[in-house]
This record gives sequence, C-alpha cells and structure tokens, in this order.
Amino acid sequence: MIAKEQFLEAFDESLKKETFIKITLSKKGSKSADLKNVYGRLVSIKNELMLSLQYRFETRDEVKNIALLRANTTIADMLGNDFLNADLFTTTADYSLQFNKKRKGRFFQKVASQSEKPSQEHNRQKHRFIQAENNPYLPAMGVTNAKGEILKNGQRKFRQINKYIEIIDVLIRQQALPSDAHIVDMGSGKGYLTFALYDYLHHRMSLDVSMTGIELRPNLVDFCNELAEKSEYQQLEFISKDIHDYHPEKISMLIALHACDIATDIAIAKGIQADAEIIVVAPCCHKQVRKAMKHDNELSAILKHGILEERQAELITDGIRALLLEAYGYQTKVFEFISTEHTSKNLMITAVKSEPRKGALVQVEAIKEQFGIEFHYLERLLVKKSLGNDQN
Repeated sequence: MIAKEQFLEAFDESLKKETFIKITLSKKGSKSADLKNVYGRLVSIKNELMLSLQYRFETRDEVKNIALLRANTTIADMLGNDFLNADLFTTTADYSLQFNKKRKGRFFQKVASQSEKPSQEHNRQKHRFIQAENNPYLPAMGVTNAKGEILKNGQRKFRQINKYIEIIDVLIRQQALPSDAHIVDMGSGKGYLTFALYDYLHHRMSLDVSMTGIELRPNLVDFCNELAEKSEYQQLEFISKDIHDYHPEKISMLIALHACDIATDIAIAKGIQADAEIIVVAPCCHKQVRKAMKHDNELSAILKHGILEERQAELITDGIRALLLEAYGYQTKVFEFISTEHTSKNLMITAVKSEPRKGALVQVEAIKEQFGIEFHYLERLLVKKSLGNDQN
C-alpha cells in the first residue's frame, strides 16, 4: 500500500471510530499558489457532523463545510498536488504524510500527542483573557454597556485589550514576577490597558501585585483613581507626574505604551536601572534620531524622500533600543502589536531579564557611524548603569 493510501485509510478510520481530532495540510506544492494551509476539524451543523476546512490564503481565510462522505475524496485531491505535507491527529495516534520534489510519499505513525477531542460547536467562542461581563471599568470607559455587551464603538478597543493581555501573559509565564511585584505604567492615559492588566493579574492569575499609572494630565488621573476606588481595585493607583520625575523604590515590570520620542527612552532607562524583570514599550515618534541622522552613504539617494527618512529613523531608533536592552541584560522581541488599520504606531518591544549579550554595543556603534548619529538618547541615560560585562 502506498503512503498516500495509508494516510487516507488512517483518516477514514479516525472518522468511523470517532478518534479524529484535526488534520492540517501544509507546504505548498506550487510556489505560485495563493493558498498557504488548510486546517480541518469536525463541526456539528443542524445535528449533522461535517468536516470544516479552513483555507488560509495570503490575504484571507475561507471556510467550507464538507459532508463526511466526501471528506476523504476532498483531502485526497489536495495531497501531493496542492500540499506536500499532511498531519492527522487522533486520540490513538498521530499520522504524517510527506512528499518529496518527485511527489514520492512517505508515511509516518507516532504516539498520540493529544488525547482530548475539541468542541464540535460550529461557532466556537474565542478565548478571551478579559471578559466583557461583570467588569466595572469597561462600561465606564465606553467599551461595554451595563449588561456587559460590547458596544459597536468599543469592539476595536476590546480586541486590543485582549491582545495586550495575551502578550503580557506570555511574558509573565516566561519570566515570573516576585510575590510583591510593583508594576509601573508610564503614560497610562485613560487607563484601558492598566485596568485590564490589574484585573487579569489579580482575578485570573491570583497575583498579589501593586500597580501605579503615571500620567501628566490631572483630569485623567482623577478619573482613573475614582474608577479604581469604585471597582475596589485597592492596589491600583494613578499619579499625576512627569515620568522623568518619578523615582519609585522598586519596579518589577515597566510599561510605556505610545510615550512620545525620548519619553520611551526615559521609561526604558528607568526599567533597566531598576533591574525590572520585564519591560514592555510601544514607541511613538522618533524625532531625536531623525534630526541627528547624517546619511552620507549608499542610502542617501532614497532617504532624500521625507517619508522614507522617517521610516529609516524609526527602524534605527527602535533597533538601537533593542540592542541596548540586550547589552544591559535583557532578551528582546520586536513585533507588531495591533493591526496597521487601527494605528501606524503599532510596534512593540518586549524585554525579559536575561544575561548581557556580548557585542551588542559594538553593533550600536557601527549603526551610529553608518548614519552619522552622534548619540542615541537612551545611551546617555544609561551611562551610569554598569553593564556587568566588560566585553560588551
């Protein structure tokens, strides 16, 4: 029996014996094809069990529900043609099918990696880190109504809140916070994300942490403090102060979202100087480096265009920030926080305590020299902070 037939027989058997968990098709058979992957699961529609296939294209997803009688034929048509890899997960075993360039297949069977079958509900509820119901701060901020229903104008903000908490959840599981952790949110604004994080840490993770939001505008600070009191969030407070003048005894996690230009550098420096376990920033504006750039190099011809120079300044500014964090003992990640359709300022830098990385400062100097930059503001703020490693 050839490999493809073995795989399809295992697929058929899993449906008949009700051991099927999921199936995935990957590794495109044609480079020109727009279809990237197919994911299959069972769904119950009007009391009929069907195979729901999610077709993932470059720019969109499509879902087709296939009767089980046609499931084997549908999968068979794609194997070795549209896709060169297939993985079948059942409660009794895992099966894989791999084709080489000549379309010769190999069949593998392994011990089951999963034992529980997923829900067969057609419309599965998305996992939410923050629930819309019974959260006193969400109605006050216009995200939900009094019944806990998400308002039309609050849907984007609610998605952003849950994405943010998802990111923080991963960081905390990677780098545990101390039992008496103090979290500082510099530039907390109206407090959407500050309240959500306090809610999640206290009520979902049962962590006894204190949080402080720093915000210049007194009216927002008053609003947040009143809401924290009404919500009975006893270890959450907001202070009206310039972040440069804020000097707490301890910072376990430093957060600064959309702090403008060098305010992001000030926040990062305070986190590093406090030996914070976790630092999270979403930079906004990059004026300092852009004004300092003297790009007399091969890129000069394209950087004469203002928009391209601005983007290059953003790249250099945030790239150096990540390198400096690594030099001072943090493991960093730089990624897109939320979709560009919501805001163009969507970059996020996360850093967790690690070991200083050798060579990071040398790389910073090379970048500065290439673009004629005398200094990066964050460097000056960190001048008195020991690297703990003379070879950086």
